[in-house]
Amino acid sequence: MSPEPAVAVDRLTRAYGERVALRDLSLEVREREVFGVLGPNGGGKTTLFRILATLILPSSGTARIFGHDVVADPDGARLRFGVVFQTGSLDRNLTVEENLRHQGHLYGLRGADLHSRIEEGLTRFALGDRRRERVRKLSGGLARRVELAKGLLHRPSLLLLDEPSVGLDPAARAELWSHLRELREKAGATILFTTHFLDEAEGCDRLAILDRGSLVALGAPEALKGEIGGDVVTVEGADPERLRERIGRECGVEGKVVDGRVRIEQREGHALAKRLADALGSALTGVTVRRPTLEDVFVRRTSRRFEDGA
Repeated sequence: MSPEPAVAVDRLTRAYGERVALRDLSLEVREREVFGVLGPNGGGKTTLFRILATLILPSSGTARIFGHDVVADPDGARLRFGVVFQTGSLDRNLTVEENLRHQGHLYGLRGADLHSRIEEGLTRFALGDRRRERVRKLSGGLARRVELAKGLLHRPSLLLLDEPSVGLDPAARAELWSHLRELREKAGATILFTTHFLDEAEGCDRLAILDRGSLVALGAPEALKGEIGGDVVTVEGADPERLRERIGRECGVEGKVVDGRVRIEQREGHALAKRLADALGSALTGVTVRRPTLEDVFVRRTSRRFEDGA
């Protein structure tokens, strides 16, 4: 294990003119961790990814990859990470094997060493029978596997993935994450990925939730959901604000109006739902009770629904 964290971000800020895409962001990613960066579109995920991948410079603050500053020592950082972009980076007119060979040349690999690494990637991602097939003929899921093999060819300690599941069907998404979990278990890789899929973020060890460039939550998914401390009760009615006031007055429970519905965090939510129905009767058009989700964490921290965060 390295004495340095895999990723260390300290007070990172990036502005595009007057628009601040990242604001005073600090976090650490531990070695061999699967770390998610979750946020709605416009939350700052891709800006963070591009800074870590040494594609753009921060306006202020620092970011380090295993101790290598991405601004002062970008070459040192690049040797420690592999990258898979949201949009494909493969040459669609070349074969799978040719794409991997040219990637190896970029990292100075040649001869028997390059050949063994290509074979390792083809075997790891079950691409051996596709090695001479042109990339343009591959499905989205297969092309993603080639992207992963390409990003890992120089055996990096950290794999950066930007929205890795975008454009994949459910089966291909499940296959992708099976490969990534195996990569962490067998190769000891650290994985950092950005996503706007709430269910995808559930599977990471820890995650950072970003909104409008700021960090709004950081921790393990279950721990973050556990902070809510009960069920989430959603109450619908014709006049949400008046309904919220009546709930407080007649049931002694505080709620928030979010997206035209009253949202309440409460232990034993089903018991509260019965009390609401008894007290408010026809003023209600619907009541739902469910366990907390990561969207509820986002709502609690921002007072907005996740899809409305951009």
